[in-house]
Amino acid sequence: MNLDSLALVALILAAIPCGLFLLNLAFYRRLRLSDSESKPVVAGTPSSSAVSVLIPARNEESNLRGTLESVLANRGLDFEVVVLDDHSTDRTVEIVEEFAARDERVRLERAPALPAGWCGKQHACHVLARRARHPLLVFMDADVRLSPDALARMAGFMLRRDVALASGVPRQELGTFSERLLIPLIHFVLLGYLPMFMMRWTRRPAFSAGCGQLFIARADAYHDCGGHAQIRTTLHDGVKLPRLFRRNGFKTDLFDATDLASCRMYRTNAETWQGLGKNATEGLAAPGAIIPMSVFLFGAQVLPFVLLALSPWLSSSGIAWATAAGLLAYLPRLVAVGKFRQTIGTALLHPLGVTALLALQWLALVRSLRGRPSQWKGRSYGTAGVSQPARAA
Repeated sequence: MNLDSLALVALILAAIPCGLFLLNLAFYRRLRLSDSESKPVVAGTPSSSAVSVLIPARNEESNLRGTLESVLANRGLDFEVVVLDDHSTDRTVEIVEEFAARDERVRLERAPALPAGWCGKQHACHVLARRARHPLLVFMDADVRLSPDALARMAGFMLRRDVALASGVPRQELGTFSERLLIPLIHFVLLGYLPMFMMRWTRRPAFSAGCGQLFIARADAYHDCGGHAQIRTTLHDGVKLPRLFRRNGFKTDLFDATDLASCRMYRTNAETWQGLGKNATEGLAAPGAIIPMSVFLFGAQVLPFVLLALSPWLSSSGIAWATAAGLLAYLPRLVAVGKFRQTIGTALLHPLGVTALLALQWLALVRSLRGRPSQWKGRSYGTAGVSQPARAA
């Protein structure tokens, strides 16, 4: 295959995710708050939209205060906030107790010892769901901040759409170079490679997706399908939990949480690579997915710029095709700048970001094949995500 043919292939590969990204914007929308949903609910009264906000916390003293303040600022419905201390060694417990002493909606729970064969987060969410009191469950990470109407809007969405599980990607706050390079690709991969019209029109598990930072579920459906107990070994609940619901015949959905919540996942370059790599083999780096996804991503998002660098060896048609492919590769990222409050600088890094993402996936697969465990939150996880004794620092 000559370079001109490669340019045409790159154009075709770039057109598919670009078109799907733009089409998906019609389905991936921000949540509205109707007049009927905005009416205040008196705390303690029965309500089908009452919410249990469930927060697993393991050494989260730097995040919890801001998170709890944002949750407690919510209005428009009845809710409780249950924080599960997962054997923290910092001031996590003291912070939750401080909030619980002044607001009866906050409750501290203690996690039992982590059973063999469980991922820490899945066990914490399982315990939280069993101790929740309300018909809607909001699972959120301890580093997520909610807007004051977030819970009411999510509850209203569940009632309007008649779904059992829904999720949204919060606005991602970025600091380090690695965060700026890699984190904005969450929206690009989600909207560029998931046909959301198929997600809405079918219940097939293959068309499911979610973000582990923020889920809302109907408690009855959650318990019917077994919840986190059925995905106990995974480190990737964003993928596995929606698939579980769909395998059990329930509808799942996605919404744009950009104006609903915000999150700073990682704080350092090393933490970004470690955090994204810990569960990569359950997503893009899965043995059956990594080769086709590498072809699609490299061919559509990186190859056009490689070919443009080799333009002296391209015909005029080849240059035109490579240029068009490069424009189609950038278009979704430029749209995301306004749509998801990303910066233009992160968008311009797109080819480098995709290259780094592919490198991270292959490194994760090699680590998995070599049997090297992932380290996270002071715990060590094998290739199946099962908790093992952590290595000494």
